[in-house]
Amino acid sequence: FVFFISYLIGRISHIYGGHLNIPHHWIYGALMFLPGLFFSNIYIFLMFSFGSGFIISDLKDFFDLKFWGPDEFGSKKFWGID
Repeated sequence: FVFFISYLIGRISHIYGGHLNIPHHWIYGALMFLPGLFFSNIYIFLMFSFGSGFIISDLKDFFDLKFWGPDEFGSKKFWGID
């Protein structure tokens, strides 16, 4: 459930905030994802799930290693991976 909610937040931020010159949101997801690899706690698991959703929602930029800047112009799909 947390994964799905974070995916939705990531998609909304991609559509409405993709034109801003800020870090891509997969970076925030990676920062939340990393503690889940090393610690075991329910809150860390929630951070791990939330970070995973952010990374998946911005997977194309993650694979292209885009760290900073606006997204390319084009049609934005809500249900998809841009």
